[in-house]
Amino acid sequence: MAEQSHVYERLRSGILDLERVPGSRITERGLEAELGASRTPLRAALMRLEAEGLVRRDGRAWEVSPIDLGEIAGLSELRDAVESAGVRLSVARASDAALGALRDALGAAGPERPNEEAVGAGADFHVRLAELSGNHFFADTVASAMTRLARTRWLEVRTPEARRTAWEEHRTIVDQVAARDADAAAESIHRHIVGTHERLQAALDADARLLRARGLAIVATAAR
Repeated sequence: MAEQSHVYERLRSGILDLERVPGSRITERGLEAELGASRTPLRAALMRLEAEGLVRRDGRAWEVSPIDLGEIAGLSELRDAVESAGVRLSVARASDAALGALRDALGAAGPERPNEEAVGAGADFHVRLAELSGNHFFADTVASAMTRLARTRWLEVRTPEARRTAWEEHRTIVDQVAARDADAAAESIHRHIVGTHERLQAALDADARLLRARGLAIVATAAR
């Protein structure tokens, strides 16, 4: 189990950091040599990553899942629906102490953080906010969506201005939840998610040629 967890974390980190290029092939034998892992825990780690949508089978080998524009759009719609509903429950159920802890965490993860840390802090904020709903299904859904989006979100927050915008929007949402204003909080999180998707789409459109030149596979499928 310890070896499986280690292999999983190594592979997952490489995929989310784009060190393992979307669309690139990987083989179990190659990974055995690279990671010094045995076949059983390696295969279990790959199956776990497959369930998260980060890898997929390619014949007898595996492939790092391409960046799928249709999936990104679908996940944005899912987040909008789930997080807008979840924040209303958070307004009703979150304790003042829990909101204070979330505000403190947000303050510690200021907008001056580098890109990689900003992506992690942003995902953590959304999951913790969903947890305040008191319904773990909301938090689980948000966590899964953020994992699937992690490889592309770095594009959206790569500039200091984008990171500050995201941080300030997060702060506004926390303030509205603390004020017990469900309508305002739901509207703010809706605008935040829609705006994030629009900025990400613009970044992908602007950089599609450069990204493909680096070998990143980008596909466009209809959200379904």
